[in-house]
Amino acid sequence: MVTSSNKTKQNYGPDPVSVRATDQYRAEYVHAFVQKWDSLIDWDARIESEGSFFIDKLRERGTRQVLDVATGTGFHSVRLLEAGFEVVSADGSAEMLARAFSNARSRGHLLRTVQADWRWLNRDVHQKFDAIICLGNSFTHLFSENDRRKALAEFYAALRHNGILVLDQRNYDALLDHGFSSKHIYYYCGNDVSVKPVHVDDGLARFEYRFSDNDVYHLNMFPLRNSYTTRLMREVGFQRIETFGDFQETRRENDPDFFVHIAEKAYVRSEGDL
Repeated sequence: MVTSSNKTKQNYGPDPVSVRATDQYRAEYVHAFVQKWDSLIDWDARIESEGSFFIDKLRERGTRQVLDVATGTGFHSVRLLEAGFEVVSADGSAEMLARAFSNARSRGHLLRTVQADWRWLNRDVHQKFDAIICLGNSFTHLFSENDRRKALAEFYAALRHNGILVLDQRNYDALLDHGFSSKHIYYYCGNDVSVKPVHVDDGLARFEYRFSDNDVYHLNMFPLRNSYTTRLMREVGFQRIETFGDFQETRRENDPDFFVHIAEKAYVRSEGDL
């Protein structure tokens, strides 16, 4: 049963920076925060900043069926549906899925939704996909390396033999090494909210989301370094990984706000293979 208090208030206990657990995300996305999430994203501004990047990359690889494992309020699921892809929309938060379903209905679409924990994804999702997308800096909700490896292995198993994983993350390298700086034009495009870190160390990036009505929420996330993420992908079995910075082919390491990794499952033959 959901009470009014846990629909509106996040609970991190007396020492918020000590809360470093994967399962915390369920308590972070309270109803009141989820209802404000679309003003953080600003769908129209996000479409303009991102363009057709993800649609183009999926089409280049002949993708037809897509699993959106971090659906959130439905932005990418709806965009891909409108571009002609078959989409299944998953999320660990029931609040997010409910909002996504409502957003899609208001735009004339019916989402196929499933609530699923990535660590046991194939227990709840029973088909193979051409592509899995894990966007919105969502992978950083996993706080242990075992959880990250388990989730990536589940993604790998849910893909067809030539499938791809598209995963993004904030540029935590720059945050950890040089401090916070954001152009605030690619991912969080809304003008109704300010986003900034209030604590950063090697094991935690705690972000504050302050809205114009003075409502304040927080997210505790693990600061993934770029090279660490791609190493885990390779160790799980992904063969070729291409990384983009803010939807660009070329980048300097500290320039992008976000990295986008496209990891291919297809086996890459070496010269020594028969």
